[in-house]
Amino acid sequence: MSNEANTITNLTELETFLISVENDGLGLTNVAGVAMATNNKDGRRFVAVLDDQHQLLLSHWITEEVFQTGQDLVRNGTKRKAH
Repeated sequence: MSNEANTITNLTELETFLISVENDGLGLTNVAGVAMATNNKDGRRFVAVLDDQHQLLLSHWITEEVFQTGQDLVRNGTKRKAH
């Protein structure tokens, strides 16, 4: 899992992260999707970038509030694009 300091704590940060993924700004290859999930070991929430084989490429911890309020943003994508 990614560093604790990179925890996404609000919807603006989540949207910025999603835009970076959508615009190939993170240098990831073979990105097929983004999902929110729960760590089975400790119940913490995270957002995951997956490849076409459903393998984890990148993840960031998210707060419970972001998990609850950001599901539509992850499901439907962002409305704005980064420059």
